[in-house]
Amino acid sequence: MSENLDTAGSLSRSRERVRVRARSLRSTPTDAEALLWHHLRDRRMANQKFRRQRPIGPYFADFACLGAKLIVELDGGQHTEAVAYDENRTRFIEAQGYRVLRFWNHEVLTQTDAVRERILQALQEDSPHPNPLPQAGEGARQKAAVPSGE
Repeated sequence: MSENLDTAGSLSRSRERVRVRARSLRSTPTDAEALLWHHLRDRRMANQKFRRQRPIGPYFADFACLGAKLIVELDGGQHTEAVAYDENRTRFIEAQGYRVLRFWNHEVLTQTDAVRERILQALQEDSPHPNPLPQAGEGARQKAAVPSGE
């Protein structure tokens, strides 16, 4: 029984560390993150809710729209040395069912409208659901009722 308590306690501590880290990241945004957040917050982009510094597995996504399964990542100069890390991170996030858009901080600061347009396009793209629901409703019933020989 004490093992269960130890496991639950370490899980709680782990979640608390993640929560504190996410809060810390949100409290010290880069200029590009602050600018883009101004355009994404409060459902300002296609009425979609975005979250900042959202934990996805062992990573923190800069901006996540859970409803559209879209992650927006902003990369600064430090990312030029971390190409392999970023590729692994992107593969992991995509394996969780998300699409990932990456922009350089410089792009966000100097081409804000183009960045916003690309995000809007991604939100409006029809992405097929990995497990589509079966067809239902009036159309499905009518097809089933029509004999195939007529």
